[in-house]
Amino acid sequence: MNDLTIGPGTQVTLHFALELEDGSVVDSNFDREPVTFVMGDGNLLPGFEEALLGLQAGDEKSFVIPPEKGFGPYNPENIQEFRRVDFPTDVELAEGLVLSFADAQSNELPGVIQEFDERTVTVDFNHPLAGRDIEFSVRIIDVNPAVTH
Repeated sequence: MNDLTIGPGTQVTLHFALELEDGSVVDSNFDREPVTFVMGDGNLLPGFEEALLGLQAGDEKSFVIPPEKGFGPYNPENIQEFRRVDFPTDVELAEGLVLSFADAQSNELPGVIQEFDERTVTVDFNHPLAGRDIEFSVRIIDVNPAVTH
């Protein structure tokens, strides 16, 4: 271990857990191999990276990440209604089903079926964690200078 602190240009190896306000675990690798990433490489949302700044190998900490710095606020305008006939007949719709849609630029966009009937299908395009405070717990395993190629 060294005494390098997490900042721009560092490679970080850590264990993490993401939990909701009610304590339910969204994701955790504390029981698996740690992950390694370079600060600023786009693997973590900026709010999660910001929480890590200044930590060192051996540090353990928990932070609450608000929606604005995490998965964004919940936006009611991201709920859209489609005609049922626009869905393939071989797709069995169910509330909570995640389907892939194409946006105007043909990018893949996941949407969650909220409700449906014979005529309409309501789809929520918000991130499932939008509008939620997330508790982010980390154990820093190692911090090294990033290797650039």
